[in-house]
Amino acid sequence: MASLRDHIESELKIASEFREQGDLASAFRHLERAHVLGQASTVDHTRIHWKMLKLGLQMRSPREIWGQLIRIVGAATKTPLGIYPKGNTGGANVWFFEPMPVEKDLAEILDSAK
Repeated sequence: MASLRDHIESELKIASEFREQGDLASAFRHLERAHVLGQASTVDHTRIHWKMLKLGLQMRSPREIWGQLIRIVGAATKTPLGIYPKGNTGGANVWFFEPMPVEKDLAEILDSAK
């Protein structure tokens, strides 16, 4: 059975493959999925926002760039305190602290990791 880390790494790998193909929207979608899975870990949470920032730069999106800079600081400082909104996809298109429904397949992964 795959570990939570394995699932996070799988989403990051898929995101990287889409990024290399130039499909930035699909790449971002998989970073969002990785974010939902990794947001309880300070290292993963911060690392995923860093990858979102790099993708925002590639997309030339000022909103995403600014949003990710703020989120990197938040992930690094709030996650160790257990402050993060469950299910939040991590993009600049959603409020920092807005909890969101977790997709069924991701919820099953998170439940099995407990």
